[in-house]
Amino acid sequence: MIPVIAGVATLVFLFIHLVPGDPVVMMLGDSAQPADYEELRKELGLDKPLLSQYADFWKGLLSFNLGRSFVTKEPVLGRIFDRYWATCQLAFISLIISIMIALPAGIIASAKPDTIYDRLSMFFAIIGISMPNFWLGPLLILLFSVKLNLLPISGSGSLLHLILPGITLGTSMAAITARMTRASMLEVIRMDYITTARAKGLSEFKVFFKHALRNALIPVVTILGLQTGALLSGAIITETIFSWPGIGYLTIEAIRYRDYPQVQACILVISLSYVIINLLTDLLYSFINPRIQLK
Repeated sequence: MIPVIAGVATLVFLFIHLVPGDPVVMMLGDSAQPADYEELRKELGLDKPLLSQYADFWKGLLSFNLGRSFVTKEPVLGRIFDRYWATCQLAFISLIISIMIALPAGIIASAKPDTIYDRLSMFFAIIGISMPNFWLGPLLILLFSVKLNLLPISGSGSLLHLILPGITLGTSMAAITARMTRASMLEVIRMDYITTARAKGLSEFKVFFKHALRNALIPVVTILGLQTGALLSGAIITETIFSWPGIGYLTIEAIRYRDYPQVQACILVISLSYVIINLLTDLLYSFINPRIQLK
């Protein structure tokens, strides 16, 4: 984890300083005097050489002090903690929606391969994969908010505000997970121990859910773990569409105003979340299948 986070921190620092635009000009406007620019640049530490700024960045990072926002003057970690919970809520709802759709679809498709059920499940899975969030989100807004007036368009405050962004993120996740569930189940049910279980007279329900499904979950859990990490980093578009006050929306705002400390802190927290979720996914393997030993 440490080399990954260190590499991400370095890349984020370098890339954000290469983005066109001067945060000082954006904060003061074009009509300010040159002396005002220089004074603010000195106050923010932007008058120092890039290497010196990089050293200051690492000093703050090692002391858990990522600085203050150029725009609001508030500690950046405080603003992130306020937004991170909102992103976690959205990720959790999206994950639940994905699992509720994907697992039944994948299991039914594998239980009845090459039938109408299989073809319909995979047809809708392909549709789900093919629909990008920036297209599906506005489409759901037009249908459920503008036409039917059933759900709020944007913002937060209630469970209703989570439904449309949750469906937007969960649909594409469900499509990929359903295909993986089907493929993994079809591979497992061809195993000898499944044939033995059927020969013993066990019902198809027990064969599928007690023997086959648990062993087929390893690649499915891998996909879900990767997608959960991606939700915390890839929800930026969806949060922007629905004005959801999460860390992704905060990142876009920080980039817009060239708020270097805020952008760096957001990306670091997102990266750390991704790495931790992948670690937890690895640990979950041994719980699903005790034969897997972690060394």
